[in-house]
Amino acid sequence: MSHETTAPAAASPTAEKKLLKTLIDRFAGNSLGGVMAALVIIFIVACFLSPYFLTRFNMMIIARSLAFIGLITIGQAILMILGELDLSVGAIGGLSGIASGVLMVQYGVNPWVAIILCLFLGAACGLLNGLLVTRLQLHSLVLTIGMAGVYGGAILVATKGVAITGIPHDITFLGSGMIAGVPIPFVVLMAILIVVGFVMQRTPLGRYVYAIGSNAEAARMLGLRVAAIRVGAFVTAGFLSAVAGILMVARLGSAQPSIGDTWVLSPIAAAVIGGVATTGGLGSPIGAVLGAVIIGIIENIIVLFGISPYWQSIVSGGIVVLAISFDSLTRRYLNRST
Repeated sequence: MSHETTAPAAASPTAEKKLLKTLIDRFAGNSLGGVMAALVIIFIVACFLSPYFLTRFNMMIIARSLAFIGLITIGQAILMILGELDLSVGAIGGLSGIASGVLMVQYGVNPWVAIILCLFLGAACGLLNGLLVTRLQLHSLVLTIGMAGVYGGAILVATKGVAITGIPHDITFLGSGMIAGVPIPFVVLMAILIVVGFVMQRTPLGRYVYAIGSNAEAARMLGLRVAAIRVGAFVTAGFLSAVAGILMVARLGSAQPSIGDTWVLSPIAAAVIGGVATTGGLGSPIGAVLGAVIIGIIENIIVLFGISPYWQSIVSGGIVVLAISFDSLTRRYLNRST
């Protein structure tokens, strides 16, 4: 009696394609899980790369620096989920911070009143961006490039390129102080992230944002106030930029004209890494902030290795290109497979 052993059949190309599509579907559909896994891996690698990475002092540095870019990232993520983009958020943050310094130092305005006024200034800049985009039907990318020049020019007019010093000590603790051993800017970031995350995931307004980002025309036919929601997103982004700018002034103890110059590429990269689709309708601010943490760790490792900080710009730009390219290729593959 002969015994025949049958070798397992090799997986067919069709089966391999289905498996690959399943993996990509899971990754794209659970972007938060994917970015968390990536964050854990990068964190572990960073611990091995430098013995100074996992020190309390270094963790506080990362947390404090994350707070500023994280606030910008939340606003940018909301806009990207809507299918919009604002390249003037850094300039808005810088202008709001400079304005607070001018009011406090040159005009003797009460620091807390100055802060409130400049938060309104950031929101007003976002309102202007949103109205121009919706009323004039302008492309947000092109419009905000121009507005970034306007706000940046206003900074130079107000400062003549010179830092405003003498910020009252009454507010400097906002940038350098601690609450229960945690930097205050990071506490502010977490508080805002919790509120925004709840609104985006648990309220009708958040669902409207995703609906508009997925299909604005269908959302309009359903009776949603598309223009008003888009303007509201720009206002939110402007307000959060102002918070970041004012906190940075408190952190430095002076209003530097360069505040916000680096707050353009990193928030976009962070949002895409965190699962926010460049085409709109997908992602979350929480994932975007996790993406910002990844970028922050990478930039921190560059500093720990003594590499010139000028390379950070190259790293940020490269991360933007890689993240957007990966997002584009993934979406294209999914659309082709469906």
